[in-house]
Amino acid sequence: MTRFRQWAWGLGIATTSAVTAFGFAAWQANAAPTPPTPTVAAEQPSVTDPSPLPEAATGWGSDALTSGEVEKARALALTPQLAAQAKDVTGKAGPEYLSAEVDTDAGGRQAELYYYDYKTEKLIKQVVDLKAGTLAKSYAATGMQPPASEQESRTALELLVADPVSSGFKDAYRTATGKTLTGTGGLVPTAHIYTAKPADKGASQCGRSRCVQLIVQTEDGTFLTASDYVVDLSGRTVARLQ
Repeated sequence: MTRFRQWAWGLGIATTSAVTAFGFAAWQANAAPTPPTPTVAAEQPSVTDPSPLPEAATGWGSDALTSGEVEKARALALTPQLAAQAKDVTGKAGPEYLSAEVDTDAGGRQAELYYYDYKTEKLIKQVVDLKAGTLAKSYAATGMQPPASEQESRTALELLVADPVSSGFKDAYRTATGKTLTGTGGLVPTAHIYTAKPADKGASQCGRSRCVQLIVQTEDGTFLTASDYVVDLSGRTVARLQ
């Protein structure tokens, strides 16, 4: 920090008398600096610890489920019968896991887990009592389409790229990157559930079947919309909207 000093000057001048007596005029200067203004010591820089606090094993009340609670809830929700009879988006045994959330109306720590069974085209809701460690309730319904999982997004992209109907999407990729699209490597897909509209051609089943539209991000951060295409995850087909 630059410090400024102020100086006060006092000047004394001796007047002349007779030239024959003195013949010289004298002057005296007296200077005394004022004390510097006290300054507050600069605050020393400090570094805070950015590490997050350890996650609690269990939540409280309506707190969001902890990762440990989700893991426990999924183990309780996936019954042997559900694991053996249902199918996920890739065709493997077991339902497609979608999401888990705390049941805020239950008055305790209960988790609601959502799955999609591609074999029966049903949304499955499993309610788990975390304190008791039991499956409390189970529901199934058709025609309900909650948001897609990451695995569904990746599967939809694979189906889109592999289908000849997606030539327009591949052209858009080439225009954006200067490269030829040969696979899904390096691409990040985001899937949005699609429900058929009255005028749709080739996607009238969407809603009963599980369908999505995609937005795809390239390696260099460019976003490519594929809103002209509908991927039917249930039928594993791709349609271009007219």
